[in-house]
Amino acid sequence: MKPLNLVVVGSGWRSLFYARIAKAYPDCFHLAAFLCRTKEKAQRMQAETGIKAVTSPEECELENPDFVVVAVNKDSIFQVAREWVLKGYPVLCETPAAMELGDLQELWRLRTQEGARIQVAEQYFEYPVLHAAIEVVKQGYLGDPYMVNISAVHDYHGASLIRRLLGIGFENMKLYGKKFLYPVVETDSRYGFIEDGRVSERERVRLTFEFEGGKTAFYDFNGIQYHSRIRSRHLNVQGAKGELDDWTLRYVGEDSRYREYQIVEEPFDTGKGINEIYMGQELLYRNPFYELGKTGGLSQDETAIGTLMLGMRRFIEEGVEVYPLSEGLQDAYVRILMEQALNSGQAVESKTQVWS
Repeated sequence: MKPLNLVVVGSGWRSLFYARIAKAYPDCFHLAAFLCRTKEKAQRMQAETGIKAVTSPEECELENPDFVVVAVNKDSIFQVAREWVLKGYPVLCETPAAMELGDLQELWRLRTQEGARIQVAEQYFEYPVLHAAIEVVKQGYLGDPYMVNISAVHDYHGASLIRRLLGIGFENMKLYGKKFLYPVVETDSRYGFIEDGRVSERERVRLTFEFEGGKTAFYDFNGIQYHSRIRSRHLNVQGAKGELDDWTLRYVGEDSRYREYQIVEEPFDTGKGINEIYMGQELLYRNPFYELGKTGGLSQDETAIGTLMLGMRRFIEEGVEVYPLSEGLQDAYVRILMEQALNSGQAVESKTQVWS
């Protein structure tokens, strides 16, 4: 099968993920070009990746991309994605889909009234370990899940996982919370380890979500959790029959007897990347690239993004969504509410939106 041909609009840190994925799986993807704002950025990207980088949208269109990735800064994502879908291209846009409610509503209008083909690159539900956690909950080991305590990802990513873990769809909610500042020693970053002992003040956010149906979520996050060797990430999901606590499942079976299982990762033979995830003998996750005959893995982040990229083929050919646009819009809407609650110090309530 011919590799999917794509161009990436953007030259930031996130854009480089697509280059690494395309290089790792050339039978699946061909990254034809980066579109950069300046010649200087284009030269830097081309030197760094070995992939053509240009400053003209017309040059990108000459590559006849199957889809366009929009990986620009958050404030520009909506406008740039809009430009490309109006040109007729399928678009996979980075998160969030837009920063303002009116723009989110406009994206839905473009999709429903003008046939725009747009998907949101919300990848965390396809992180191997999080995919496995969601599968445990879906299989009913906990009963109907009614509480999530999540300290793993920020903003719209957290909203996405909360909705999927609780199975609440677009249910309305009340949310309230507060920001705190704490000192912490920096130990890691996007660009490598930090070992000079520097201390910084980092913002920690705690929010409570109360859903109309009675379910609750407790969101707790500090941005340093993404890159730190002394700050971990956690997930706890509870239902009447049991709980998933990080990667340990404890539950009561149909015979009313207690059971405990560990979720175990199996790496690729190369030792890099997660191939499969098991709970006992039960397979919870299999890397989609392994199923395509690939024997080398990538990081969880790159695997998740690559999974979305793979899904673009079916979206283009059959209209089957990778991550439903309605969900991506809801995630971005919840981010707006989170910001309102934190800035006002008051509880805020969601309202049913057009995509619901």
